[in-house]
Amino acid sequence: MSSENMVEVRNLVKIYPSGTRAVASIDFDVPREEFFGLLGPNGAGKSTTMKILGTLLKKTSGTVTVAGYNVDADVKAVRRSIGFAMQEVGLDDLATGRDFLQLQGVLYGLSRREARRRADELLDLVGLGHVAGQRVGAYSGGMRRRIDLVGALMHDPEILFLDEPTVGLDPQSRIAMWEYLDELNAKGVTILLTTQVMEEADRLCRSIAIIDHGQIVASGSPKSLKAEVGGDVVQILLNGSGDGPDDAENERAEGLIRQQRYVDSINRVDGGVAITVKDGNAAVPDLVAMLHDNRMPVASLSVARPTLDDVFLKYTGRTIRAEEATGNGVDQMMGPMMGLKRR
Repeated sequence: MSSENMVEVRNLVKIYPSGTRAVASIDFDVPREEFFGLLGPNGAGKSTTMKILGTLLKKTSGTVTVAGYNVDADVKAVRRSIGFAMQEVGLDDLATGRDFLQLQGVLYGLSRREARRRADELLDLVGLGHVAGQRVGAYSGGMRRRIDLVGALMHDPEILFLDEPTVGLDPQSRIAMWEYLDELNAKGVTILLTTQVMEEADRLCRSIAIIDHGQIVASGSPKSLKAEVGGDVVQILLNGSGDGPDDAENERAEGLIRQQRYVDSINRVDGGVAITVKDGNAAVPDLVAMLHDNRMPVASLSVARPTLDDVFLKYTGRTIRAEEATGNGVDQMMGPMMGLKRR
């Protein structure tokens, strides 16, 4: 393993007993002090990959090293080097916040005195010092998420694994969590998170890998990936005769739009079409006039710079938002078999 990388993954494969291939021969590196994101929809293989990195799940094949240790041969060394906050918050509701953290510290090998000092330090860091003596069961969702996160930091790990760290949080708590994670990373903690929240990946991660159906379909910095989409993204929803346009109307619109020389690409999305053009402001009047002339009036239209959702659309032909509603069923199907809750 390179001394510059905290994580190295080569040809990682995970096949469940049912034959379901959850991870299909993926490769990626996470440099030291990096903020790295695995971005993808439900069932894409993100949490499976994370659990393999954290030694909670055995891989089928491939090579994985974390903090210089092999996840198969050096399980204890890997676990000493990492902090792991899973999506499902695991807290003792009857314990006070301070007692919960002290227990985590002792389990990690800290003395009782050092565990108490570290607990008080972290409670103050995440703004929970004033409720340190209250039972965790009385904490709000955001407070519970914060104390679960700092529980993974009690032993001052080199690398922090976060599985959907802001799921279920209100916007204010989510922003506060983002700011805290930024501070941790600035202090030298390598962070690897999974998320399906585009804004979260764009806001936090310096590099990302987009994973879909167990395969990495794109990787790079958010900025470079968005630049690959190119131009502006115009989304158009037609005004159909009923509640909205039917498939035939959308298909006809796509055919007409594809003929325009300024159109780089077009995809079906959210009941309408997403069009990539070089100059959105110049293209919109012509698009609207062309559709109107063909008796296809526009119900709504928006123009925006490319987002990570547009990147996902480019590489998979659909949006993560569409996937959120259905998923691919892999994690939901395998969760009960593995004794795990899945997204």
